Amino acid sequence: MSHHPALSRPLFHDADQNFDAKIVLGSVGAGAGDLGEIFATLAAVEDGKRESWVRAWFARAQATQQLAQVSESSGRAATAAAQWLRASAYYGHALNAIAAIGDTDGYANAFAMHRAAWDRFASLRRVPLEGCSIRYGKGAIPGFLQRPDVPPRDGLSPLLVLVNGSDGTLTDLYATIGAAAAARGYAVLYFDGPGQQSQLVAGSHFRPDFEAVLTPVIDHALGLPGVDGSRVAVYGVSQAGYWVPRALAFEHRVAAAIVDPGVTDVSTSWVGHLPSPLRHELEKGDSKHFDQYMKLGLGHSAAERAVWNFRARPYASTGYFAVYREVGKYRLNPELAASITTPLLITAPENEQFWPGQSDELAGLVPDAELVRFTAVNGADSHCEPLARTAVNEVLLDWLDARLDARAAARGDAGFGTPEVTREAVATESALR
Repeated sequence: MSHHPALSRPLFHDADQNFDAKIVLGSVGAGAGDLGEIFATLAAVEDGKRESWVRAWFARAQATQQLAQVSESSGRAATAAAQWLRASAYYGHALNAIAAIGDTDGYANAFAMHRAAWDRFASLRRVPLEGCSIRYGKGAIPGFLQRPDVPPRDGLSPLLVLVNGSDGTLTDLYATIGAAAAARGYAVLYFDGPGQQSQLVAGSHFRPDFEAVLTPVIDHALGLPGVDGSRVAVYGVSQAGYWVPRALAFEHRVAAAIVDPGVTDVSTSWVGHLPSPLRHELEKGDSKHFDQYMKLGLGHSAAERAVWNFRARPYASTGYFAVYREVGKYRLNPELAASITTPLLITAPENEQFWPGQSDELAGLVPDAELVRFTAVNGADSHCEPLARTAVNEVLLDWLDARLDARAAARGDAGFGTPEVTREAVATESALR
């Protein structure tokens, strides 16, 4: 592994806070944060104290919301939209810490404020985000359509469908790649899947068979006016590095897809933290002793119990053993991976802390999948490359432009007019990262 001293120096000694701080800093390029506000807020956080993190970000979010309200009432729509976006992001930064404290009511309250701020940003943005309802089962899941910043010449835009991870917000998705894609000419579709964000608050749970989710989303996407149905792509971040490939094994209408990073087995990030005796009980299938040991181990720490409850909540199970068995279903078998026909780009960040090595494994399972590596020497390491989103998006969207241009060329359309990005070009450019 390569390291750079300036980048390996932690902002916080607490690993969760340090990683979250990197996510916060990485959002600046998309306007979902301001460096002065961010550093002033981080300075108020006590290392390792979740309550301190919550207080600091909640205070910052409320202050930014007040600015947005004044700007909006004064008719300064552009300024208000920018401030509402930052307020939404700042409320979002408090959410996971609130959940890890075990404050269920506080989480619901903070989430409502976060989503209300997002809604105001969506409506006031120069190109407003359009709220939509996506049919799912007997009901619907909420979504937002972001039109491209510049209207397409032929009236039809390529579409990038964004699939979130286990606990990210829509603001996170916007900052991660949504804003960059819209600036390139993509329409962007955001949605809350089962167990994600608003759907978690409503009581739904994750599901391992994500084709049951992505297929109705693609159905909806193909019916959108102004969208080129032959150029619909999908981007999956974090745990969606499992969900997207799983869905692509069944859903073949997607023109190209990116996972950031690749995930073949979600459960390793859970099992890896267990001491060997507990892993042995889990492998034996001894639910009674496993639950007893887990209860004993977590019994001395209210904080650890709260974190467990937060992480277990999106899975449709109760009891320690049952949750681990449920998470064990989130595994992509080689037969399904081999059935993926969609062109797939997989990121492999150095120092991936949650699913190390699984990007390479996925690339070996999916026919003709391409792997792009990002390195620490340029600050593009760690899970989802939080500090290097501009550089990472340049590589990812160049690859996507080329794949969709190839489809347009096959139809005789102009496409984006960008040069073909070959496998060798991706490899060369990634080496510079």
